[in-house]
Amino acid sequence: MINLAHFKGHAMGGFGGVLKNASIGVASTAGKANIHSAGITEDATEMWNHIDDQDGFLESMAAAAQAVHNYFRGHVIYINVMNNMSVDCDCDGHPAKPELLDMGIMASFDPVAVDQACLDMVFSHQGKPGDDNNPLIERINRQHGTYITDYAEQIGLGSKTYTLVNLDK
Repeated sequence: MINLAHFKGHAMGGFGGVLKNASIGVASTAGKANIHSAGITEDATEMWNHIDDQDGFLESMAAAAQAVHNYFRGHVIYINVMNNMSVDCDCDGHPAKPELLDMGIMASFDPVAVDQACLDMVFSHQGKPGDDNNPLIERINRQHGTYITDYAEQIGLGSKTYTLVNLDK
């Protein structure tokens, strides 16, 4: 499987990358409802009535991503494209204008490592007018978004430890 994601913000998850793509992006309608409601319902018309457990939602996304990873017996390449990053997901009908510009492309066989590397790049970026990481950082923090990589590592999906290899050099 090739998991190609646009790394950006997300209203519920704080950010969307390969973990979100593997979970929400692969899930059926019932699966999406189950993940969004942290396991309370598989009814898509009811899921919005059960969105009150943020960490449970993030844990459900990590568990669903792990199920997809395991289904493919780990034969997955995870790729995050980090360009034109808005605080909103591409799934938003009216997303905010991107404020964080091109930071490159990250790839790994470890979904936790690639999302963590992207988070680290966003958080350590020296923003400037027209290339501002603060709105995305605020969204991630408000939604406790970094918890998904913590939990995914805890359940054995991957590791937050990584080594960057720059192919441009």
